[in-house]
Amino acid sequence: MKRPSAARFFGLFLTIAAVSGLPGCAGMLVGAGATAGMAAYSERGLGGSATDVKVHADITSAFLKADDMLPIKIGVEVYDGRVLLTGVAADETMRAEAVRIAWATAGVKEVYNEIQLSGGGAVNLAHDSWITTQLKTKMTFDKDIMAVNYSIETVDAVIYLIGLAQSQAELDKVIAHGRTIDYVKDIIPHVEIKPAAGS
Repeated sequence: MKRPSAARFFGLFLTIAAVSGLPGCAGMLVGAGATAGMAAYSERGLGGSATDVKVHADITSAFLKADDMLPIKIGVEVYDGRVLLTGVAADETMRAEAVRIAWATAGVKEVYNEIQLSGGGAVNLAHDSWITTQLKTKMTFDKDIMAVNYSIETVDAVIYLIGLAQSQAELDKVIAHGRTIDYVKDIIPHVEIKPAAGS
């Protein structure tokens, strides 16, 4: 009998993590109560957050079925049906397949393809994770930012944002925080601005 590959085991872990509501590969395991509380506090509410978790899980599961390496190479963030794809694909075929799967998933409204192609250089995953953590911390302790409404991915020192800003000023503050972090090359936001009351 063929033994499952390590990549398949890792992909299965990612799928389970997605169902648990973890925001990306570097997410920490948290209690269900805390997860529900954060979801209720976000602009999406519990229903919207649950829908996004399902979309994330469906994409990750489809990745795993298509290619063991897809859920390892490609990061997925979902906010209000908008999907941000990041990571480093081995070739254009892998990148195109990831985008195709995301678009084919029920509940997806938009796909932002920020997948890089491997240029032969190594991506420092620990360094990228450190950058993401630094920005999350800065946002969390800034009283003018509703950090719960943002998801962050960092690939090769480029920060990608998706979510919903309360205002352009809030988004500008998030970007400003990102620019204070050492080694950050660029910040690419895919963040919508919340409509003003009465508009």
